Amino acid sequence: MFGPFYFDGAPEYAHGDDVANGAEGEPCDVFATVRGLDGEPVANALVDVWQADAGGHYDVQHAGLDHAENRGTLRTGPDGGLHFRSVVAVAYPIPVDGPVGDLLRATRRHPWRPAHLHFKIEAPGYERLITHVFREGDEWLDSDAVFAVRQSLVAPWKKQDNGRWRLDFDFVLNPLKQPA
Repeated sequence: MFGPFYFDGAPEYAHGDDVANGAEGEPCDVFATVRGLDGEPVANALVDVWQADAGGHYDVQHAGLDHAENRGTLRTGPDGGLHFRSVVAVAYPIPVDGPVGDLLRATRRHPWRPAHLHFKIEAPGYERLITHVFREGDEWLDSDAVFAVRQSLVAPWKKQDNGRWRLDFDFVLNPLKQPA
């Protein structure tokens, strides 16, 4: 699920860089690996990440912001790994104006998305993966307004002794299907 806040052309970052780029929120380190079905590391995969800030807003929702925040692209290393700094994910309500709000009200559903971080991963020879990783323990996991939560996408964000949060997650890519 791309969601309405994805866009092509996010800035590219090196491992360990801060993709938050000034966004409001508690600091978080994200460590991920990208592997194939047989466990092989997928080197040089292009990984797009984007998320909301501590106020529940994406950078494109901030009028007058002249740079990307909580958004970027990185490449996996030879071991399929990557690391970046950001802010810890928080839950937020989706906009309820217009037909989406009408639908939510008609179905007596709330507008809340559980805390999550978006990923789009592309690598030659593999299917593109577009997904989220959800924050374990979020009160909205069982009733996500857009029905996107899968247990396999829920992970702990752990508070570290240095006061920063940490997320570790492993992604597995499917190989491209060969034409028959």
